[in-house]
Amino acid sequence: MKKADIHEFFRRLEERDPEPQGELDYTNPYTLLVAVALSAQATDVGVNKATKDLFKVISTPQEMLDLGEEKLKEYIKTIGLFNTKAKNVIKAAQMLVDEYDGVVPEDRKELERLPGVGRKTANVVLNIAFGHPTIAVDTHLFRVSNRTKMAPGKTPLAVELKLEKKIPKEFARHAHHWLILHGRYICKARTPSCPTCPVEDLCTFKDKTVLKD
Repeated sequence: MKKADIHEFFRRLEERDPEPQGELDYTNPYTLLVAVALSAQATDVGVNKATKDLFKVISTPQEMLDLGEEKLKEYIKTIGLFNTKAKNVIKAAQMLVDEYDGVVPEDRKELERLPGVGRKTANVVLNIAFGHPTIAVDTHLFRVSNRTKMAPGKTPLAVELKLEKKIPKEFARHAHHWLILHGRYICKARTPSCPTCPVEDLCTFKDKTVLKD
């Protein structure tokens, strides 16, 4: 995709949604970290249902430790892989208390040291909690980047690094949200809504859907 088209792509998405928001519920950087870690291989809707009551009783790593792993499991048992996730959340809470005075670090490498936190989770936390212009490549963003030919790549990291170079600075803060939401609701996996897509003319996807008579 040409530089001018990329700029226009994001200009239109910004025009439609000037302040895009992530769809996970949270109350502070720590609960955001927990929510994102729980969302791996799960839907945001499912995570929000589980954390609705959880976040009424915990808001800090120490409160999570006081709650304990078994009680945590009761709150998140509807989420896939909840046993492993519960273990990681407790271990991460312990590390945050022991090494960071209970404060979520504003640094990717430090975040990735926490159990259950990978690059994507770290990027989401940095972007939403701290305002960094990071790119968290999930399945939706990966699909959009490849379909549109904006930043084609075989791995999430390859796509992320290409996007960092190609996204105009003025759009960098919200770019990852726009791309994720676009992939979730318009550029869907099985049947993309090409006829109603606001950037359809800028996209080079060969198998675009068309309106049926």
